[in-house]
Amino acid sequence: MGKMGKPLLLLLAFLASSYCNSVPVIHTALVEVIEDLPVGKVAFQIEASDPDGDPLTYRISGTDASHFAVDSGTGQVKIKSTLDREAKPLLNIEAVVKDTVHADVSKTVYISLKDVNDNAPVFQNLPYNVEVPENALVGTTLFTASATDIDSGLASQVTYKIDDVAPNDGSLFSISESGNVVLVGTLSFTEKSPFYQIRINASDRGGPLGDQEEVFQSTSAFAFITVKDMPNIDPQFLNLPNLAAIDEKSPVGTSVFTVRARDPDTGVNDQILYSIERTNAQDLFQIDEVTGEISIKTVFDREELLLIDAIVILEIKASETKPNVDGIIASTMGEIQISIGDLNDNGPEFYECEGETESCTQKNTFIGQVDEHSSTGLSVNELNIRVKDPDQRQNNKFNLRLEGPDKDAFDVSPRAGMGDSSVQVIIKNPSFVDYEKKTVMSVQIIAEDDSADFTSTASVTININDVNDNLPKFEEDVYEFSVDEHCDDGTVVGTITATDEDALDNGKLTYKLMPENMQEMFDVHPENGTILIKNGQRLDREVTNSYSPTLQAIDSEGQIGTTVVMINILDINDKTPEMNRELYEAFVQENQMLELIIQARDGDDPSTPNSKIQYSINDSPFSSNFTIDKGTGLLKNSGLLDREATDLAPDGVIHLVVIASDMGEPPLSSTTNVTINIGDENDNSPRYLDPAPYEFKVKESEPGIWVGSLRAHDADQSDFNNRIFFSITDGSFGSFILFSEPISEGYRGNITVDPAVELDYESDRKTYDLTVEASDLGQKKAKTSVKVIVVDVNDTPPEFPSGMVLNVKENSTLSMPLATIKGTDVDTKHLLEYELDSTECHCNGSRGPCPEEWFKVESNGEIITNIDYTIDYEKCDKVFLNAKVVDVLTEKRRNSTQGVVTINIVDINDNAPEFVILQDFYVVVIEKVEVGTSVGRAYATDKDTGDNKKTTFEVTKVVFVSSEGNSTESLFLYADSANQEDTSGRFSAHIRSRKAMENNKRGKFIVQVKASNPDGLSSTSVVELLTVDSSYRVSLRFSASVSEVNENLPQIRAILISATKATVEFFNVFSETVTRSEETTVLEAYFVFPNGTALNYDEVTSILNSEEVYKEFGSQLTQLGFTGISTTITETTEVKTEVFIMIGLMAALAIVLVVTTTSLVCIRRNYKRKLKAAKAMNSAASVVIKNQKTGPVVPGTNKYNKEGANPVLNMNIDTATDLGFDEDDSSADRESLNSLDYSIDMTTENDAMPMMVNAIQEEDEEEEEDERSESPYIEPLGAALAQREKRRGADSPSLTFANPSVDTTDL
Repeated sequence: MGKMGKPLLLLLAFLASSYCNSVPVIHTALVEVIEDLPVGKVAFQIEASDPDGDPLTYRISGTDASHFAVDSGTGQVKIKSTLDREAKPLLNIEAVVKDTVHADVSKTVYISLKDVNDNAPVFQNLPYNVEVPENALVGTTLFTASATDIDSGLASQVTYKIDDVAPNDGSLFSISESGNVVLVGTLSFTEKSPFYQIRINASDRGGPLGDQEEVFQSTSAFAFITVKDMPNIDPQFLNLPNLAAIDEKSPVGTSVFTVRARDPDTGVNDQILYSIERTNAQDLFQIDEVTGEISIKTVFDREELLLIDAIVILEIKASETKPNVDGIIASTMGEIQISIGDLNDNGPEFYECEGETESCTQKNTFIGQVDEHSSTGLSVNELNIRVKDPDQRQNNKFNLRLEGPDKDAFDVSPRAGMGDSSVQVIIKNPSFVDYEKKTVMSVQIIAEDDSADFTSTASVTININDVNDNLPKFEEDVYEFSVDEHCDDGTVVGTITATDEDALDNGKLTYKLMPENMQEMFDVHPENGTILIKNGQRLDREVTNSYSPTLQAIDSEGQIGTTVVMINILDINDKTPEMNRELYEAFVQENQMLELIIQARDGDDPSTPNSKIQYSINDSPFSSNFTIDKGTGLLKNSGLLDREATDLAPDGVIHLVVIASDMGEPPLSSTTNVTINIGDENDNSPRYLDPAPYEFKVKESEPGIWVGSLRAHDADQSDFNNRIFFSITDGSFGSFILFSEPISEGYRGNITVDPAVELDYESDRKTYDLTVEASDLGQKKAKTSVKVIVVDVNDTPPEFPSGMVLNVKENSTLSMPLATIKGTDVDTKHLLEYELDSTECHCNGSRGPCPEEWFKVESNGEIITNIDYTIDYEKCDKVFLNAKVVDVLTEKRRNSTQGVVTINIVDINDNAPEFVILQDFYVVVIEKVEVGTSVGRAYATDKDTGDNKKTTFEVTKVVFVSSEGNSTESLFLYADSANQEDTSGRFSAHIRSRKAMENNKRGKFIVQVKASNPDGLSSTSVVELLTVDSSYRVSLRFSASVSEVNENLPQIRAILISATKATVEFFNVFSETVTRSEETTVLEAYFVFPNGTALNYDEVTSILNSEEVYKEFGSQLTQLGFTGISTTITETTEVKTEVFIMIGLMAALAIVLVVTTTSLVCIRRNYKRKLKAAKAMNSAASVVIKNQKTGPVVPGTNKYNKEGANPVLNMNIDTATDLGFDEDDSSADRESLNSLDYSIDMTTENDAMPMMVNAIQEEDEEEEEDERSESPYIEPLGAALAQREKRRGADSPSLTFANPSVDTTDL
């Protein structure tokens, strides 16, 4: 080829190397970043790789790139400016990666901002100022507080509560979950506050923020409630009812009292008007309509108001001026009593009163008459004088005295008076009263007020009667008559007449009975002297058996003759017999006889039957046991008395009623009570009051404890005979003591445990059969049986219910109890209370302490939710309440038992599905896509459970990304959702095509998929689909059947992915068997990288034939029947100019390689085959190859020969034949070379170009070296390796491998 051939060869090699270099691949498609990540913190890493291992540089662009800064060397992306999910939840940037060879590779990276609870709820429609009428009904919605939270999930859900109400008038307001503020109590403008300030708290349900897993954000707002006063209360008097006083004759207009009333509706404060509605004395008082002042309307005199006791009652009405809520004028009534005070404004006045009604007339002159020489103290006749002072109390006292010419002859009686008094003029000195000296006498009665200067005078004219000298005379000094007591009025007693010696008085005598009080019962005919009964009912012989009135005979001149009339009152039966005693008492011993005399007396005449008495016994329960002598009154018992047999009252007392009747007509009678005490004898035995046998229960281990009581009664009724003593005669075994004590029914025997003994329930003796004896002092006895049962004390711990399981929905805030722990206690008396010791939770598959206390246990066993926390199924799905039940009545030993209540948290749908990225992208073979073909798959999980987590998928957007740009496609893809989740809890959907895919689509599809659960909670993600065509199809040959290959497909895919670092998609499996003995199966596959590039046949062949891959995976593939790789012939539908250029270059390269190979073979054959053994051994000793033994080699043999075929493998090679292919290069370079390349070291240290230049510079020297060589032929591979190791030196690590499919002898 000469000197021009070598540079051309190097240029072609360089072009081939550049063409085979692979483009970088960006793996990152979707990342999730927390929105509150601080500036400067790492957000995510752009994952990219270069199959050639070239260093990569990174940058980002796009509208959202301003938020991020990328490290150009590492691809690490940090926060540059603050993120805000609420402003934009999904960001996208263009990630651009560049190696040292190719142009920029870009990919859209979607950044989903994960929400944190960084926003507090914000109240809407502020301020909340409401005016509420005070009569608003309970349950009225006053207003609605509304707050929104722009966060998502639970952090966007707002709950409300009332933090504070000022002033606090009790529970007046409540707020619902929707924010409705409701009136729950009654308002009152007057009795409660007219203004309320409510602090409303709006809180979200929490979420992560910063370093904290859960933060609750809240906001407070104030609501101002103004209570509007309504006119709904009647006026109220402030000082009524009340009492007032005013003196009589006070001037008009004098203020008496001021009535005050108010409108309790202080916010309305209506004016009050006053009026007098009713009174018991008209027109005396008036009231000011506005001020309420009561004043005197007319001057009045108290003495004119005595008929109403000088107390004026006014009923005052207070009225509002405006209608109330019912449309009427509200009013109220009150009463005031005005007492009229008395003034001493009246003096005593004289009156003349006549008739039975005592009609009185004021008068100052009176006329009377009196006989001359009348006795001292005798009053003047015909005077009816009364003195009255109408004033009150001390003001109506007065004094009386006589004045006038004849004041010494007379006196006045009384000397002093009060209010109203009768006044008489009486004889003081009879000698001054003498008709012959003075026929008319006069005096003045002076009445003086005791406390004021009031005086009244009455003139009294007294006519003196002349006394006749001859007096009329009766024949007898005493006349005696008889008349029946209580006789009829008008009965004639007798007639008595007198004579007067004065002729002038003959026939002119008149008769009169004296004294005047006799005239009340007797009367006399004034002309004939016949004495009559005037009031017979007043004649009572038993009171007065005779009367002796004086009968006067009066002559014409008034001289009087007298006689005594003896009127005897005759007896009639009008007196009832009277018992000598009101009560007779007697004592008799039972079984003995009684004798008792009952006596009575009768006030009627003893000589008549009216006073004769007979005795009898009134019928009663015990009257038949006794008899009485009706004449003498002797009471006896009719037979022996048995105190116990007779149903007697307590203490053996019999009560009888004895009747004493007289024999008059009609007969009269009276009664007396007879009490007979029956003495007791001890003739009865004790008797138990309660039916036998007795049974008592007693607690164990209680010395001296009371066991029970027996009651017994002895029918004997005396304390001595019925006293009972109890004793235990058998069965006690020294364990019991019995004490006796009296009770109302008899006696009681109290059985107690001996203080020195403790009963033991656990012993064999759990019952005692006692024999108890009751005896009285007379040794009369009665026995009974008593059974004592020993009772176990409360020493057994209560039992906690086992297996208690509750189901509670998450986010529950129930106010009512969830359930009640119901423990049991075998003790008969127990009182169980409950306590919560601790809680454990089952969170994330493990059980441990709860992060929050979601539940409480009340003392009554009720399990309630703790409103301070929110129950979250996604945090923990089970809560174990370690509680205990305590018997507070336990007497001994342990009083509690612990238990566990399991609460299953029931999931509700409160979480949106979350996508799971199992595969960064999916490879789509264009020719393989038909209608319904699955081109990818989306996976999602939902933290909820059951139906809540069932997820459906929907394709919402399809974007095609190619080198020509991005374009939005029609929704020719759809998601085919499965109804069931897989074993990992994932739901998935196949992304299928509605049509066959166009062959010209080269690039990738960004498919936006929406995952939704039954309640509409959703999230979105993208699925990347990479498209390839049939030109990248590689056929893998297996010496196995189709079924065997299909069965081994997962293993084959895994091995190929590991070997090629590409995604492997199988296209077809078919049989290529020619004969039965050699069954061959062809597996067609595609090898694709995330950046959209793919491996062709040559590249796959180069990788699989490499020594490193063969060592690691060759045996595995061989076991699966792998035999080799073949090309796949496909029809090209479209050929571009670039393809022809590449084909031309490849053809030129192939020609150059053939020429070069031929030239090398010719040159090596010019060398002599024989080499110096020493030189060969020196070359072999200088090479250190991995997996090759050290030591000398023997030329011409296969000793220490790794390949085992070439006997001169380790001989030196002339450097003139070294084209520099042994230098490091990219993987693409190595893959593009033939089998000779696999003898090069894989370590990358230097570029190929310097080695190529060095090779050209040393070309001449190498040719000379070739001429001096004595060997006609040198093994190229061995010599090349030996020469390369010379140059690398001992410090450079070496790596050699052999291709088992190609041997050096093939050259």
